Amino acid sequence: MNKKIISIYTDGSCLNPGGSGGWAICIIENNIDFILSGYDVATTNNRMELTAIIEAITCIKKYESCKIYTDSQLCINCASGKWQRKANTDLWEKYNIVSKDKNITYEWVKGHSGNYYNEIVDKLAKAEAKQINI
Repeated sequence: MNKKIISIYTDGSCLNPGGSGGWAICIIENNIDFILSGYDVATTNNRMELTAIIEAITCIKKYESCKIYTDSQLCINCASGKWQRKANTDLWEKYNIVSKDKNITYEWVKGHSGNYYNEIVDKLAKAEAKQINI
């Protein structure tokens, strides 16, 4: 039996390092889009990128397979073990917990290149970051 693979687009945004930031995800399953987003009042872009991935993985069930599309080379390379995880160790510990028993593959998407779902999560993440400053 072929297991379906859930597609998930993620993005994070930070207005100024140490300032407000936002994250967004779009889960595509059975031709239905589920969108979630959130923010942090004091963060960095890399923290928001990783938070988006963690939130996405949290949404899928144990043993499910997903393909995460992100424009963050840092997240992809650290998640796959190609690069050492030097910063945001608290989030990487959380990542290790939520990703356990899940089959996750990553695909890099060039940011701001017209990819429909990447543009959606980019706009949502920026909107979340901006709402703190309103």
